[in-house]
Amino acid sequence: MKKIFVGAALALICMRFVVAADTRIDVSRVIDKTEAESILGVRVKNSTPRSGDGKDGYYSKCNYYSAIPGKSLVLRLHQAAAGGAIDPQKELELVAASGGSMKPVEGLGDKAQMFSGGGDNGVVSRVFMLYVVKGNAFIMIGLRGIADESLALEKAKDVAQKLLQHL
Repeated sequence: MKKIFVGAALALICMRFVVAADTRIDVSRVIDKTEAESILGVRVKNSTPRSGDGKDGYYSKCNYYSAIPGKSLVLRLHQAAAGGAIDPQKELELVAASGGSMKPVEGLGDKAQMFSGGGDNGVVSRVFMLYVVKGNAFIMIGLRGIADESLALEKAKDVAQKLLQHL
């Protein structure tokens, strides 16, 4: 009986570590090259994603650039460690304070905001940024080269929802 109890306890501990590991999202596995090409509507170059632990939590990032310059999809995820230097809500506040005019976005995570700019002079392509906070996670999605702000927002929201499903 004692062996069964010890075995069950070890199994539960192992399951807890597996579940904890599953919450660490590799953004390049959620949004892969094929998905990025679908989002941008053009072929993209191979990316060099990075994921790993930092002093204040876990980070995952991936950049997809179009084969012909002009479009890109940039993904960033920070999952703050307990007692870390900065929590995701504060991170969003700092970005909003330094980034210019941001608009709230309803229906994503605990709080979401967007920024859109550029493209007015015909030289710089439009840049769209979506920031989402959910729990201990801060997600940043950047799109460049999509002129229609509402289309960029819908594409970014779709990406955000796919990432949020893995939290």
